Amino acid sequence: MHSPVHRVSATEAAFRAIRDLIDDESTTLGDRLPGEISLAKQFAVSRSVIREALHACSTLGLTETRSGSGTFVVSKTPTGAAEFGGYDPDDLMEARIHIEVPTAGHAAERRTSEEVDRMRKLLARMRSTTAIHEWVRLDHDFHTLVAEASRNSVLMSISASMRRALDPQSEFLNITQARQHDSDAEHADILAAIEAGDRDRAERAARRHIDGVAAAVRASR
Repeated sequence: MHSPVHRVSATEAAFRAIRDLIDDESTTLGDRLPGEISLAKQFAVSRSVIREALHACSTLGLTETRSGSGTFVVSKTPTGAAEFGGYDPDDLMEARIHIEVPTAGHAAERRTSEEVDRMRKLLARMRSTTAIHEWVRLDHDFHTLVAEASRNSVLMSISASMRRALDPQSEFLNITQARQHDSDAEHADILAAIEAGDRDRAERAARRHIDGVAAAVRASR
């Protein structure tokens, strides 16, 4: 049986290409990378795609952009993911366990058939898109809907607050760690458990999803 072919977004491809450029033995610390226009032409993508890829490189501590001067290579080894929304990634993961796991459990017991249908449609759209910004927006909507289905106003409020930090983290991991395919599969497991009304299964699926994201965060360092 052949392995499934995973589609790669333009931003992810540009990020990998820039990483290759940084890793190339001809590139030394302090070198200035080509400008956004030049990189966009070289990799046949838009400037906005290059800008996102360069931002990911900066988050990893590989490059530094100096106003009016350009982007320079400051390291060939990732120094670790920066904070997201002002929070340390480890703190975010620890909080997610205490918030999203019981939220998924409550959703399994309290969801409506309409909410399950909406989750299913969101997941289908997530699986079909290669646009990272679009995927992150749909991911936000999926987790928000799970929180709404929990019928717990406190969990809904905390979840909404956390998404302001988790959305940029999702975008970063999709660019640097190609997390979209794995996340889609994990979301499908959460949905299946919620649809089945199985609280324990939903909580286990939510925990596996969080563990997968945590592993990707560690790998990005």
